[in-house]
Amino acid sequence: MRSFRTVSPEPHTHPHPDPHRGDPPTEAPETVEAVIRHRLATAVGGWRGSLETAVPMVVFVIVWTITNDIRLSAGSALVTAALAAAMRAAHGGSMQYVLSGFLATGIAAFFALRSGRAEDAFLPGILLSTAYGFGAVLSIVTRWPLVGFIVGAGDPRAKEDPFAWRRDPGVVRVATRLTYVIVGLYAVRLGVMVPLYLSGNVAALGVARVVLGWPAWVAALALMGWLLARGRTPVALSASAERQVHDE
Repeated sequence: MRSFRTVSPEPHTHPHPDPHRGDPPTEAPETVEAVIRHRLATAVGGWRGSLETAVPMVVFVIVWTITNDIRLSAGSALVTAALAAAMRAAHGGSMQYVLSGFLATGIAAFFALRSGRAEDAFLPGILLSTAYGFGAVLSIVTRWPLVGFIVGAGDPRAKEDPFAWRRDPGVVRVATRLTYVIVGLYAVRLGVMVPLYLSGNVAALGVARVVLGWPAWVAALALMGWLLARGRTPVALSASAERQVHDE
């Protein structure tokens, strides 16, 4: 009878660090939950990235509330996004989130200016949440859970085998449970923002955009962390993966 071979989730890590080799005093994760916790922490942008994305839309709402001028509101949001990008570049930080925020602000401003309705600045975000939510549901149905791709992106083996995570049934099972949390997050976002958009409540949309941004992600990650803390799924190759290893 063939026994399943347990593999380390991160290659080139040493569960017992050697001080003569200069290894850090860390232990290699031994469960799927530990692997996913580590990779989610590196994949999700922190509070600063979310703030840089949210502030331009807050400025848009404030200027619109004061002036009712759609052009001035959109221009102020774009200037704020550009200043955030300049500050990030001056400090030498990662430009990933601030540039995505600038792009999102530009698209929002385009929608609002084209229609002349301030609430349309929030339409791209609503459409994006709809697409992400649908994609998350589809990933569960097809057994390619969205969180699995996050796990795979953080795998040092990703360049050689980006879908290695898919061959471990434990990873697929845990990633599916966590993807349900993401589905719930987008369902809440749409459940709040769509009625506000249809009613044209720009101020409430601005508040919802902030609250349902980073704070909502913190809540979702806390729930994921609770689910991960309760699990002890071993990291092991499935039978099909084991056969592939022997065939290579």
